[in-house]
Amino acid sequence: VQLQASGGGLVQAGGSLRLSCAASGRTFSMYRMGWFRQAPGKEREFVGQIMWNGGRTGYADSVKGRFTISKDNAKNTVYLQMNSLKPEDTAVYYCAADPDGAKFDYWGQGTQVTVSS
Repeated sequence: VQLQASGGGLVQAGGSLRLSCAASGRTFSMYRMGWFRQAPGKEREFVGQIMWNGGRTGYADSVKGRFTISKDNAKNTVYLQMNSLKPEDTAVYYCAADPDGAKFDYWGQGTQVTVSS
């Protein structure tokens, strides 16, 4: 499975961005897709996830109510809609894929999101 993340950029606080993660390869057997982020000097943290079949989502408390994950199965693409962005959301965002429910085995290259105050 190959993952290509895109859509990052610079935005002012309160603004919005939508990240995309295009998956290729053995996506038919995917269990879930996730988004993670890593800010400078901090460990990578979980942002949210979506089940490949059914679309059930889950989010970290820090983004709940502001971020929404969706998917387009026909395009094998997962989206992260980020609203009401805050400076503390600044990070490199990664998408990841879990093929069987055990752990996220596949990772995209990351896309930078910078939120200015």
